[in-house]
Amino acid sequence: MPEMTFTIRWPDGTQEHCYSPSLVIKDYFAPGASYPLADFLGRSREALTIASDRVAARYGFSCSRALGQLARLEAAGGTFSTHPDARVVVESFDA
Repeated sequence: MPEMTFTIRWPDGTQEHCYSPSLVIKDYFAPGASYPLADFLGRSREALTIASDRVAARYGFSCSRALGQLARLEAAGGTFSTHPDARVVVESFDA
């Protein structure tokens, strides 16, 4: 199963390298695009859940790394939830 990493930039300028066990991320994000925080988190939730489900269909168990990545994104995103104009930039697809 092809895995990939991608780099995002949070509203405070902090970069984070993220993981997906599937290329499905490319269906939800575009490199260089900026997303409102809620939209970014919703897309991440959907894409990483699909990615984990694909692992489960193939190997018989969910991808804990994808679910952990989602948990990290949601926790970090929560720190910006009081900023109504907060946006997340998907800087690149790395591999």
